[in-house]
Amino acid sequence: MTEVKNYSGQLVFGLDIGTRSVVGTVGYRNNNRFYAVAQRVKEHETRAMLDGQIHDIRKVGETVRQVKEELERAIGRSLTDACIAAAGRVLRTVNVTADTEFGYDKEITQEDMYALTTLGVEKAYEMFQNENDTDMRFYCVGHSVIHYYINHYPISNPEGHKAKILSAEMIATFLPDDVVDGLNKAVELAGLNVVNMTLEPIAAIQVAIPEMYRMLNIALVDVGAGTSDISITKDGSIIAFGMLPMAGDALTETIAKHCLVDFATAEQIKKDAGLMKEISYKDIMGLQQSITKEELLQVLEPVIQTMAVGVADRIKELNGGKSVSAVFVVGGGGKMEGYTSHLAEELGIQNERVAVRGSEVLQQVEFLEDNVVKDSLLVTPIGICLSFYEQSNNFIFVDFNGQRIKLYDNNMLAVVDAAMQAEFAKEGLFPKRGKELNFTVNGKARIVRGQLGEAAVIRVNGEEADIHTPVHGGDRIEVIPSTAGEAAAMELGALNEFGDVIRVTVNDKKIDLPKFARVNGQLQSGYYDIRDHDVIEMLNYYTVKQIADFMDVMVDHRINMYVNHQLADMDTYVYENFTVSWAMKGTDADTWLTAQERAAMAAIERNRLPEPIKDAWLPEPVEDAWLPEKEEEPEEEGKEEETGSKDETPGQYGIQGNKSFQGSKEAAAPITVTVNGRPVAMDGKGSYVFVDVFDYIDFDLSKPQGARVVTKRNGQISRYMGQVENGDVLEVYWED
Repeated sequence: MTEVKNYSGQLVFGLDIGTRSVVGTVGYRNNNRFYAVAQRVKEHETRAMLDGQIHDIRKVGETVRQVKEELERAIGRSLTDACIAAAGRVLRTVNVTADTEFGYDKEITQEDMYALTTLGVEKAYEMFQNENDTDMRFYCVGHSVIHYYINHYPISNPEGHKAKILSAEMIATFLPDDVVDGLNKAVELAGLNVVNMTLEPIAAIQVAIPEMYRMLNIALVDVGAGTSDISITKDGSIIAFGMLPMAGDALTETIAKHCLVDFATAEQIKKDAGLMKEISYKDIMGLQQSITKEELLQVLEPVIQTMAVGVADRIKELNGGKSVSAVFVVGGGGKMEGYTSHLAEELGIQNERVAVRGSEVLQQVEFLEDNVVKDSLLVTPIGICLSFYEQSNNFIFVDFNGQRIKLYDNNMLAVVDAAMQAEFAKEGLFPKRGKELNFTVNGKARIVRGQLGEAAVIRVNGEEADIHTPVHGGDRIEVIPSTAGEAAAMELGALNEFGDVIRVTVNDKKIDLPKFARVNGQLQSGYYDIRDHDVIEMLNYYTVKQIADFMDVMVDHRINMYVNHQLADMDTYVYENFTVSWAMKGTDADTWLTAQERAAMAAIERNRLPEPIKDAWLPEPVEDAWLPEKEEEPEEEGKEEETGSKDETPGQYGIQGNKSFQGSKEAAAPITVTVNGRPVAMDGKGSYVFVDVFDYIDFDLSKPQGARVVTKRNGQISRYMGQVENGDVLEVYWED
């Protein structure tokens, strides 16, 4: 090795591992100029690569090693790190928008922009994985920001501006795992570490289309040996990448078949065609042959036409279905005569706007070695070196539960990233909940979560860690999966609704009744264990019998039951704020209820009244025996007789207080009452009871509109045979 040399910048080693050759470049950047210290090219001895993908890793690794050693001798230093670029037949791109919300006006820094692009790459990877319909695993090998936004307004460079929301519209590019692995392995066999990986069209555009030209809608086509790599600029950004698995090797194969020579000889004939008018060669029979340039171009014309059509179609596809304004062509395959004119024709633009670019785009590059010709072959190798300064996206290797894992290093890697790359179940990192419990309460869905289990046990290099612990190359990560907790369980009595009460008045005493619940149609106690998919109905009523049972009261046929002062039975529903009373038949508490009233109440409970509701409906004149039997009471002086004669008309019966009476015969006295907000004039009787109202209103009891009829007089519940007087306000309605 020669003596150590000093340079004014950090040396960067770029490797362009192409289908036909390996180009190594060592240089440094200083004051916006790149200085290429040394450059070496070595062709593959065999076709160890096809269409940009390595087929023989060891042979490619050996070629890389030879290039590396030649450069080490030239610069007087050992080379340990290398930047590479990837190509391949299966290239996928994803467009994504990433946002960062700060919550306040924050001055944007380079760190904020870097974090945003990292977020965008991760989001693009997740989107790509969701759409990946193949069995292949992919890696992100490059990304580019199309537009930045602050507070949703576009801006070319957010750094230094204040914003609450920073956004970026990005494009990320993915290649299959085997393409990336092959490149990394070949470089490792040469004794090098990959410190940066980019995509070949990204590398080429770093040199070929400076930022000042990216306002224009321009396509860059890097025609190599196995692939034609495409990138497109517009409005100051790189908006698309593409790749076509057809390039210079297609020309070489055509020459080999026509001239009957091996691939290497055909490659030399292709190169000589650019320098001489007639090319001499030996065919596989050992015979000396020659072919003119014109004849060779005629043979290659169909292939050149096919290449141009394929690239033009791909450019239009990437550019939204339309042509671009101009095309820059780099790479050896694009130098074949006739290629640019065919491409211009297919794109429908002037021939002068499709051109091979070499020295024109290498103005900011200075080669320190003598006799270096600046042509299109050098654009991509220089771009690979420059990509090192634009983005750091190297790969590292870690050990995850005994498995060697390769990670795309964004300088923010953590245990969780390694776990995802190792396809470790996400659920294994976080405490698992036991099975949840799903049921409904009064028609509304409820979920009770299961208990949390134990969290995963994580160690990095033997030290206790968590999912956010940073990881670095060579780290040893051990993860013991989390466990599941107990399944959800809940008793019926634990429901909030179960703790409510129904408040009613029983015999003038306030009573709080605990609510019942019906589960799947069956009454259950508060100790019932709720099961999955149970249908629970919290009942907001009691029956009269349930109230009696709750109060430990024995009821039988000798007792009359009343709900809201209306005769009831044991199955009558009792709701919040209802009144309930009961008394022995014939007792003082029950003497006010006449046989006539009992008949009316029974009819109402059946949701109808006998037809017609007229005086004729009332019973014939009653005997004394019709009234409840009572013990004789001593007469009080001056007390008027409360019971009229037996021959008085039925319409004059009424109730007053808790005593039955037979009203005296009176002359008709018309009255006016308000019924359900409307005035009603009643006449023809000396006195009126509530049931008389039904003669004057449209209220069809034969067609029930609810569970029961409610009757109110002056805001209070009224008995059906209750007295009605002039000016009273009456209400009659159905209640559920």
